[in-house]
Amino acid sequence: MEDSSAAIAKALEQVGPRLKQLRAQRGVTLTALAESTGISKSTLSRLETGQRRASLELLLPLAQAYRVPLDDLVGAPEVGDPRVRLKASRRSGRTVIPLTRQPGGVQAWKIIVPTSNSTPQPRTHEGFEWLYVLSGRMRLVLGDRDLVLEPGEVAEFDTHVPHWFGSDGTRPAEVLSLFGPQGERIHARARTSAGQPY
Repeated sequence: MEDSSAAIAKALEQVGPRLKQLRAQRGVTLTALAESTGISKSTLSRLETGQRRASLELLLPLAQAYRVPLDDLVGAPEVGDPRVRLKASRRSGRTVIPLTRQPGGVQAWKIIVPTSNSTPQPRTHEGFEWLYVLSGRMRLVLGDRDLVLEPGEVAEFDTHVPHWFGSDGTRPAEVLSLFGPQGERIHARARTSAGQPY
């Protein structure tokens, strides 16, 4: 029982430094965080310095503001089940399954594009994207190029170039997407049958 109490106390001691580190990584000011959470600047400051004990009432809005699981804020230990619970959502008629749980850096998704999603609507934004076709046929419009990718084919591109991807109109496509919002490039290594890199 004492071991459990000590572990809880230790976890609570680490909440403040974790919150401070997370805020620094995101480049968020106490003022901006106070505005987005409704928690006063002084309370946020005391939480980060350990002068205020963390409570669910304070941690839940912070987890939402940082878009991280509550477990990440308190450093909850693994419970033994290694399975990741993926929650699919619908975006623009597509089924999108996030494969990464931490915001920032390179993000991964599995995207299921229905056959009906075949009308190009190119757009641009910051970043770099890498697409791998798992099944079906994916149509990719990239600048003035209009391509159809088969299963096993990969495309990578700077998202400043007007782009759109969807189904080729014959059947649904399943796509693995890796996206770096700051332009991080994905490096893939391919090997020949002799095991030598290309």
